[in-house]
Amino acid sequence: MSSSLPLSRRHALALGGLAAAGTLVPALPAVAASQSPRAAVQPQAREGVLAARGFLRRMTDAYPQAGNPTLPQSYADELGLFSTAFVYDAALAVCAALAVGDFRLARTIGDGLVFAQANDPTHADGRLRQGYNVGPYTFYDGTPNLHGLRLPDGTANIGWQFGFLGTAVGDMAWPGIALVRLYATTGDARYRDAARRIATWIVENATNERALGGFTFGVNGGNERQTNASTEHNIDCVAFFTLLQRIDKQGGWASQAERARAFVDRMWSGEYFYTGTNDGATVNTAVLPLDPQTWSWLTLLEPRYVDALGWATDALGTTDSPEQEHSQLPDGLSLSGVTFSDASLRSTASYNGIQVNPHGVWFEGSAQLALATRTRAGKRHRQTSRTLLDNLRVAQTSLGLGQHVGGQPVSGGVVAASSVIDSGFGFGYFGVQHVGATAWYAMAEQGYTPMRF
Repeated sequence: MSSSLPLSRRHALALGGLAAAGTLVPALPAVAASQSPRAAVQPQAREGVLAARGFLRRMTDAYPQAGNPTLPQSYADELGLFSTAFVYDAALAVCAALAVGDFRLARTIGDGLVFAQANDPTHADGRLRQGYNVGPYTFYDGTPNLHGLRLPDGTANIGWQFGFLGTAVGDMAWPGIALVRLYATTGDARYRDAARRIATWIVENATNERALGGFTFGVNGGNERQTNASTEHNIDCVAFFTLLQRIDKQGGWASQAERARAFVDRMWSGEYFYTGTNDGATVNTAVLPLDPQTWSWLTLLEPRYVDALGWATDALGTTDSPEQEHSQLPDGLSLSGVTFSDASLRSTASYNGIQVNPHGVWFEGSAQLALATRTRAGKRHRQTSRTLLDNLRVAQTSLGLGQHVGGQPVSGGVVAASSVIDSGFGFGYFGVQHVGATAWYAMAEQGYTPMRF
């Protein structure tokens, strides 16, 4: 595969009318006056968390013949990425496992990340690749992948078939967050040391010396440094370096957190955060994604930035309904939430010959916003969180049925999107059970914020 393929795990999903932002409307019926809201909601939440935990376990244990170390396959087989495990999704699964108290699962995945870092086939500098293979399959051109994460020569099975060879800063910071949290939970020095190596790699390979500062995107599969920089990634770095400073007080990581924070501050419009910069010096105002709005609050808890949550709720809110021309929802089921970006609401793109639905719901983002608004005082934010969680529970039990991992049935996961949606950045999301969406949902139900102790 070409080394020039996009870096971020999000770009891996590019496989191939105008819509107004909707109001978040619960898909579940209102609780009757004679019922206790707590009694009505809590059993559903517990069932959802248990199902999510089971899904994360199943995706991690999908290839017993490959043994350990391993990582969770990111998507059900139906997406067509075979046994690909994105490190971002793996990191979220660690955090979700800690949130629900499944320490065995958290350590299994954490050990897989440590192995992948320590056994890269080309580099010995602490990097993680965008994705890895964790089980056997035959690629579309007939090329077999016979092994799991560990190859016979002891090296990590990097995702060369799809070109998932680059190293993005966000895809480093999130495993760093997960490993710091694992160290804080277990005291196992391997996790702390691996997190230090990640931090060192980011500083040495992605420090932006241009006007906007912060950290750039990372390197592509050819190890060429990229000049663009992401607000989302720099928020990740604020969280990671701040957490790392707590467990490694002599590392000087606080100054790196401040470097990333200064970039984030420069991206504030007064109402929402811009996406970043294409050249390291000029703000890109073209497409406005959700992640910087939710993650900025979860990381910073900065009152002057709280308007970003309201903007995300209003500007990116949408409802997917089977009456819409390109909806993939079954008859009788409408779901509400948020989409990926403002461009998603206007898109007429197609993926694999399927026209996107500009009203489609991005469930990973909905779970992020549910967690962010849950931590924010005020009646409106609490109602937004409840509504989003209600819709996520319905999606978990109603969508993605009959899907598989490693050829075997899998259930309990939250699909990436209610119908095919376009991110606005050249890649899409599909109605396939997803580790990332499920992990964020479990953390939202538990009120567990991974980006702060």
